[in-house]
Amino acid sequence: MLTTIPSFSDIKRTHQRISKYIIQTPVMTSKNIDEIAGCHIFFKCENFQKVGAFKMRGAANAIFSYRPEDRANGFACHSSGNHGQAVALAAKLAGSKAYVVMPKNASKVKIDAVKGYNAEVIFCEPNDQSRTKTCEDIVKKTGAILIHPFDDYNIIAGQASAAKELIEEVDDLDAIISPVGGGGLAAGTCLVAHFLDPNMEVYLGEPEAVDDAYQSLKAGKIIPNKSSDTIADGLKTTVGQKNFDILKDHVKEVLPVTEKEIVSAMKLIWERMKIVIEPSCAVPFAAILKNKELFKEKRVGVILTGGNVDLTKLPF
Repeated sequence: MLTTIPSFSDIKRTHQRISKYIIQTPVMTSKNIDEIAGCHIFFKCENFQKVGAFKMRGAANAIFSYRPEDRANGFACHSSGNHGQAVALAAKLAGSKAYVVMPKNASKVKIDAVKGYNAEVIFCEPNDQSRTKTCEDIVKKTGAILIHPFDDYNIIAGQASAAKELIEEVDDLDAIISPVGGGGLAAGTCLVAHFLDPNMEVYLGEPEAVDDAYQSLKAGKIIPNKSSDTIADGLKTTVGQKNFDILKDHVKEVLPVTEKEIVSAMKLIWERMKIVIEPSCAVPFAAILKNKELFKEKRVGVILTGGNVDLTKLPF
């Protein structure tokens, strides 16, 4: 179990541990998209990952870090969807039970998917306090092990494997960009970029409506979100302390985008690349389109984080 910021050796060991439970997702390009964006984009398609999101990487690492005898009471987490699905599937593969606390307004497609992996779903009010409290109650009642969605070095090391695969596959990236919510993927991406190519610039895309990472990095301390009103349901959470401690040392800039820009970027990827992505996933691409001068002619890696969308409620 990792109790300090992961080293590159930790991340390599993690990648090895989880390799049998994850997919090495493809990197896709589009000349048409490159022309529109004015740079060369390499999309790491975690929308094709198991459970349809990068979250499988962190959950698999966290759960398989425990010895079989420690898994007897199962695992618990709180999630708006993708982390819950990942914990549910990883627990099932480990022969354990999963308890997933989800907000009452979570997308039906994500609730159904969590249940589909044999997890028990417990509903809570749609705010951080209710999610945390409900999850704590479940842990006390069942003795399950809590798998935090982001503020955990084992989760960070698992999510880091996505950027590791991307950077090892694509030569000479000038920059890499991921979305930021709680910060597990963002922190993992920062660490891998730092270890493999310290000159690579790391950017983060974030919805303007929940711009805690942008505000926090400017202030030098965590400024919690006052709102959760964004279409990017995977990015509503305030950045975690362990994550923030990594981001503040390695992020070049956080680039906030509007709701309209998120929807427009999402639609463009659906239309031009013919792949399914969810709103949270479109945020870094929206940030590139909004800041073309920043990325002009550069080779940019983008982590497409997931594709779990309710097809009856598309925003375009």
